[in-house]
Amino acid sequence: MAVNVDIVYKTVLLILNQQQRGYMTPDEFNKVATQVQLTIFEGYASDLNQQYRFPQNDTEYGNRIKNIEENLQPFQKYINNASLAGAITGTNPFTLNVRVYPADTAGPLSDLYRLGSVIYRDTEISQYAQRKEITQLLLSPLTQPTKQFPIYVYEAGAPTTPKNGLIYIYPATITTADDINLSYLAKPADVVWAFTTGPLGQYVYDAANSQDFTLQPTEQTEIILRILAYAGIIIEDPSIVQAASQAVATEDNNEKN
Repeated sequence: MAVNVDIVYKTVLLILNQQQRGYMTPDEFNKVATQVQLTIFEGYASDLNQQYRFPQNDTEYGNRIKNIEENLQPFQKYINNASLAGAITGTNPFTLNVRVYPADTAGPLSDLYRLGSVIYRDTEISQYAQRKEITQLLLSPLTQPTKQFPIYVYEAGAPTTPKNGLIYIYPATITTADDINLSYLAKPADVVWAFTTGPLGQYVYDAANSQDFTLQPTEQTEIILRILAYAGIIIEDPSIVQAASQAVATEDNNEKN
């Protein structure tokens, strides 16, 4: 399930227009909604890290770690060249075909947001290492990687043409891209409230060309509050910014403490 973009937009407009405070155009809403979704999505990792430091209850719906992991579930992907052709190419280093700039043409992995695990074949999970650690690991007979216990280095591409990540896997005798599997977090799709123009010049919701929020329905309240905070800035109404920000802070505090 997802959060319906039409419900959110109309709720925001209802609140803004209740006292004739202002209006948010569809273009303004789409940009703000996409940023709000990314803000909430990015917060899951830090929230999960924070909750692991606290004791959890075992109730069915009150376990915070479980709830955050459920929120992340729609964005977790596991792929290889069999499931996504051309995602991984090369013979070591392997190239993750993410995106090509400046034309911004999407590659097979255009939704890659954060790399998770790099898996060699089906059973051996590669250990992650930083570039500065590789020399020491390769010099010691006790820590040298093998095909049974490989290690990898991931280097994200620069914002130039192309912006493709490179994965160096050790030992270098691993050279077949089809043996590599990846898990990663996918970037949420940009939110779009699409419309057609009615006979009176009004905006008419176009569901076929719209894109809902890809967050869970439990996030609908926070989405609306955060959009209202941005809307207050757009229409230059500090009271809306303050009220929405306080509501967001209260909700976040209740969820984390």
